[in-house]
Amino acid sequence: MAFTSLEEMVSLCKEQGKPLWEIILEDDMHDRDASKEDSWKKMCRMWEAMLASVENYEGNIMSRSGLVGGMGAKMESYGAEGNSLCGDFVTKVMATALKTGESNACMKRIVAAPTAGACGVLPAVLVPFYQESKCGEAKIIEALYVAAGIGQVIAYRAFIAGATGGCQAEIGSASAMAAGAMTYLKGGDEQQIVQAAAMALKNLLGLVCDPVAGLVEVPCVKRNVVGAVNALSSADMALAGIFSKIPPDQVIDAMREVGEKMHDSLKETALGGIANTPEAKKFTQGM
Repeated sequence: MAFTSLEEMVSLCKEQGKPLWEIILEDDMHDRDASKEDSWKKMCRMWEAMLASVENYEGNIMSRSGLVGGMGAKMESYGAEGNSLCGDFVTKVMATALKTGESNACMKRIVAAPTAGACGVLPAVLVPFYQESKCGEAKIIEALYVAAGIGQVIAYRAFIAGATGGCQAEIGSASAMAAGAMTYLKGGDEQQIVQAAAMALKNLLGLVCDPVAGLVEVPCVKRNVVGAVNALSSADMALAGIFSKIPPDQVIDAMREVGEKMHDSLKETALGGIANTPEAKKFTQGM
């Protein structure tokens, strides 16, 4: 994809009178020299893989390290009791984020969206919405194009890897992508879509990447929950007409600046933050 800014994408939508997802699809066709059918089929396969990662979750297995496992099942069971503070839908979102993150840790198939460490955020909002709203698969695929376009711009202007930008680049980017996708699904226009993405990313600026023992498990899996819930709140704000005072592209640039200034110990090296706590050190030494 060749877009270098969210503003560029929104402007092109206005010029051509096309929805955001369509111009991103067309850009993918041009970038990969693919037909519309090929592009669409590839995105469909990604959606099918996201669904499968949730459906094939096993709540009775643990990761090889023993750090994670069963949390998705616990959250699902808790939600079924009907007493959660967040309500039925958000609790399902939380359970889905945990399921997908744990599936990654247990070496099951997931979709890196945009990374494996943040794989739970996008399916966490899309899968429950798909199941609850009966919106149809085509609409979900369109939303995935929206998410892809947002992620591509973030990757171009900043980064999506924790090793270069901290967890703000992984969970933050995934949350921005999910916020934009959900805003689209709820009928938001192009400006609301990119504003939702900006607010989601802005809310997670400075989030460090500090995996215990260098594994994408603790605190990573639970941060997928934070990214998903943050995406929903950011989408709702945008749909309500609340916008970021800082333009979306400038928010991405700020994320890059924060990542560049972040100490290396907080960028996936497992030398700082949660990874440097006494309990984390004890676990790492016992491996």
